[in-house]
Parts: sequence; structure tokens; C-alpha cells
Amino acid sequence: MTRIISGSAGGRRLQTPSGSSTRPTSDRVREALFSRLEHRGLLEGTNVLDLYAGSGALGLEAASRGAALVLLVESHKAAAKVIRANVAVVGHRAVRVVADTVERAVAAGPPADIRMHLVLLDPPYDVTEEALAAVLAGLVEHQWLAPDALVVVERSSRSPQPSWPEGLELSGEKRYGETAVWFAEPPPSDVVA
Repeated sequence: MTRIISGSAGGRRLQTPSGSSTRPTSDRVREALFSRLEHRGLLEGTNVLDLYAGSGALGLEAASRGAALVLLVESHKAAAKVIRANVAVVGHRAVRVVADTVERAVAAGPPADIRMHLVLLDPPYDVTEEALAAVLAGLVEHQWLAPDALVVVERSSRSPQPSWPEGLELSGEKRYGETAVWFAEPPPSDVVA
């Protein structure tokens, strides 16, 4: 069972898509991740992009904890249907579901030139390192990221560190058993005010 851990929808149960192509982030990892994000002030009033959304649990956790806008991108029709049902359970008005591939959604650029403060990527195991690197590069190239953005990639602990494109730098890494989480940010600006 997957549930929202904290915030306005805390405790509400979420459906998960059937099959093996979607693996929800464990409650333990989600709780640790979101405690870290809240500590850094990265949830309240921010814009969040959840790529490879699966059940939508990561993005909906952000919505429950005060995110202003959450975009959930999922290409599998059955999973997108589950996400829409979960959005209704959480009841957050500023959550949008994009039923498309991550690659096409990222290449289209952000809606209305909105920049994201937090990007969450939890790709399926079959997404190659090269495909993930291309998506990360697309976030920079298509100007999805706010200057103070944080990009979070969750993978198997056996996976190598993602290849960060120019415009993103590794800022941290945490391991939770079989799960590794990497954090990256745009480099500090060289412009002096």
C-alpha cells in the first residue's frame, strides 16, 4: 500500500499501477527525501515536475506538502489513469497530468514559461543511462529549471551516478538500502549584482 505521508492529504491511500513496469518509491525513502526537501524549503509554494510519475506518489506528496504547481508526466495510459484517480483522492487543484513520453514532454518546454524549482525523476529500470542523460540535458536545454532548482534522480543503488549535463552539478547523494538518490543543481551564477 502506498500512501501520502504528510501534509494536507497525509494518510490518504494511493492506487498503484499493476504490472512490473512501475515500482513505487518506498514510504521510507519518500519520507527521508521529503524531510530533506522540506528542511531546505523546497516545497511550500514551489513548482514541481515529476517525470516517470508512475502512481504520482512523489509529485502528490509534494502537492500535499504545499507545492504551488505539480506536473506529473507518465507515458503509460493505465498508469496515467491511476494518477488521475490519485489526484482526485488528494484533491489538489494545481496538479496537472501530462500523458506523454518524458522525452516529448521535456522537449516541449515548460508551460507558459513556468520554471521548476524541483524536478523528481524515478525512471523505470529499463530506461538506459544514455536516455536518462538526454532527459537531464533536455531540462537544461529547454529551460525548465529555475536558477535555484534542485533535480532529484532515484535509481537502483547498483546504477552509476547519472551523467549530468552542462548546467547541472552534483550536490549530494544518499543511499537507502537498494535505492540511491542523487541531487543536482544549476551552478552558481557568475554574475555579481
